[in-house]
Amino acid sequence: MLTMLWRQTATGLRVLIAFTILCGIVYPLVVYGVGQIPGLAAKSAGSIVYAANGTPTGSSLIGVDPVAANPAADPYFHTRPSASSSGPLGPADTSTSGGSNLSGFNQHLLDLVNQRRELIAQREGVNPALVPPDAVTASGSGLDPDISPAYAGLQVPRVARVTGLPEDTVRTLVAHATSGRILGFLGEPTVNVTTLNQELQAAQH
Repeated sequence: MLTMLWRQTATGLRVLIAFTILCGIVYPLVVYGVGQIPGLAAKSAGSIVYAANGTPTGSSLIGVDPVAANPAADPYFHTRPSASSSGPLGPADTSTSGGSNLSGFNQHLLDLVNQRRELIAQREGVNPALVPPDAVTASGSGLDPDISPAYAGLQVPRVARVTGLPEDTVRTLVAHATSGRILGFLGEPTVNVTTLNQELQAAQH
C-alpha cells in the first residue's frame, strides 16, 4: 500500500516538475523569442511610437485625441469621439475602453451625434452635411487610432492653415499615414492619427 502511494506521489511530482518547466519556462521563452523576430518586435512591445529624440510618445494602437492649447488655432488631426470622454468632443479616458452600448435609435445618442456634427463643422469651417459618419460616432473600443481618409481630408485645410504648411505637404503626410484594405479587399482604408500627428510635428521643425 505504501509502495503504491509512493509511486503515485513520485509520478505526480515528476509530472508537476515537467509541466512547470514546459509551461513556466520553455513556453514563455519561445513566445518571447518569436516576439523578437524582425517585423514582430515592435508589435509585441506594444507598437510604441517614438519622437525624433527617441522619447516614447504613445502607441500606434491607441488613439488619444490631442487637446489644443488654443482651440481657435487647433493644429492637430483628431481621432473619432469616445464614449468615455467628458464632453461631445473631449479627449478619451484612456483608462477606460468600451462603447456607449446605445442603440442607433437612442435619442441621447442621436442628439450627441448631431451635436458632434455641428461642433466639427464649426471647427473645420464646412457644411455639417460634409462631416463623415466616423467623425461623429465612437468606435467599439473608444480608443481607435484610425479615421477614414474622408475625415482626415476634411481636417487638412485647417491643419495646413494653422501650421503654415502647404496643403499639398499635409495631404502627403496623410497619404503616408494611410493603410489600405487588409489583403487588398477586407475593410476600408484608414489613417492612423497617432502616426500622422507625429509626422506633422516633425514636418514643422
